[in-house]
Amino acid sequence: MRVGSEVLTAMSAATGLLALYFTTLLILSVYGLHRYALVYLYYRHRKRAASPAPPPPRWPRVTIQLPVYNEMYVVERLLDSVARIRYPRDRLQVQLLDDSSDETRAIAERRVRFHRREGLDVEYRHRAERRGFKAGALAEGLAHATGEFILILDADFIPPPEFLERTLGHFADAGVGMVQARWDHVNRGYSLLTEVQAILLDAHFVLEHGGRHRSGRFFNFNGTAGIWRRSAIEDAGGWEGDTLTEDLDLSYRAQLRGWRFVFLPDVTAPAELPVEMNAFKSQQLRWAKGTAQTCLKLLPRILGSALPARVKLEAWFHLTAPATYPLMVLLAVLLPPAIAIRGSIGAGELLLLDIPLFAAATASVTSFYLVAERELRIPWKGRRRLIPAVLAVGIGLSVSNARGVLEALLGRRSGFERTPKHRVESRSDDWRGKRYRGRAGAAPWVELALGLYLTAAAVHAAAAGLLGPLPFVVLFQAGFLYSALTSFIHRLRPSAA
Repeated sequence: MRVGSEVLTAMSAATGLLALYFTTLLILSVYGLHRYALVYLYYRHRKRAASPAPPPPRWPRVTIQLPVYNEMYVVERLLDSVARIRYPRDRLQVQLLDDSSDETRAIAERRVRFHRREGLDVEYRHRAERRGFKAGALAEGLAHATGEFILILDADFIPPPEFLERTLGHFADAGVGMVQARWDHVNRGYSLLTEVQAILLDAHFVLEHGGRHRSGRFFNFNGTAGIWRRSAIEDAGGWEGDTLTEDLDLSYRAQLRGWRFVFLPDVTAPAELPVEMNAFKSQQLRWAKGTAQTCLKLLPRILGSALPARVKLEAWFHLTAPATYPLMVLLAVLLPPAIAIRGSIGAGELLLLDIPLFAAATASVTSFYLVAERELRIPWKGRRRLIPAVLAVGIGLSVSNARGVLEALLGRRSGFERTPKHRVESRSDDWRGKRYRGRAGAAPWVELALGLYLTAAAVHAAAAGLLGPLPFVVLFQAGFLYSALTSFIHRLRPSAA
């Protein structure tokens, strides 16, 4: 009797574990299929794509805000590129909003004086305390801004001279509150890591922004390479520093107030991708945590508004997307025992369920990135080989990003960790020996443990003849091991004192 009870308990536990496994996989598949919906919206509304508008009949006054924090390698390049922007000097104000605590201050002040002598209206503003982080710096700068429109550029961006000429015309429509340009990448080909980041960002801009903008859904300002109508910022309540994605937060608040945004895929601003894994992870964690914070802050207001159901649904998928990171970690933990249970009870027929779900999750992501690269006229042959790496890196990020999401859910506040940049533009540039590193923390150790755990699962699956899920196990294994080992290797590289 006792043996029978134990068998029933074991069977119940196995059934519960498989139910949790398939539920997790199903939710991830739904978010994967949502990417198909974005591609559909992108092509369904292609006639509504925005293009550069004619210059305005009169040049309005523009303030360019440059928020920086400890950016000694790129701040001169930023100021020099802004000085090359073609715009009437009597209609232009530049603010360098510097929160730095290192040599960046002296470098920036010296370059500001140089450009001021050259006739550029540029002012240097330094804060001793980073209250509100980037949002606080932008808010303080706005209080002293003279422009009707505000162009914001992060430290690593290199705007082309014609940037304002190709964007300001869209504000002829009084309902337009923000115009966002597409990011380009000066160091796309530097390494596998930068190649993968470029593909991830290309898809975000081309298909996510493109699909949402063309179809009338909400999309967001990306914190840089975008121009705001000042009155839209003020009408939405201004910059707030209670989330790590002040750009996303303000974007949704402005669109809830009725302001419309424009995305210009053909207007680009080149920037530098992080070349160090831990810096990349800290950036992604900040974005994941900030999006989750914005979700908690604004999604109830969005769902309770009078917005059309289609807009609310897309906002739901957009703002709840970070929830997929903890689910990815959970799936990685559940995958080996789920395989073992099926091997022990001969439930191979369940492969008819989880293989299609895995395919829905991975095939949708694969096609999503390939379509984006095709739209940018980047050769498919050169990019197809990178798609497995893109999928693996996305999986590898799930540990650190899941931490950020859980911190947001628990209400844990953290500082704004800016992404270190080293002025790496080509393969000949070297970031070793330079200052600034991303913090690794405990995430690489968790990733390593998961990678080894999944290695054992892959061996077991191969030995048991469960070949169906094996490619997915290997994909997870590769993602966690690559993320962990690259983090360790990059931390070992010498840096300046």
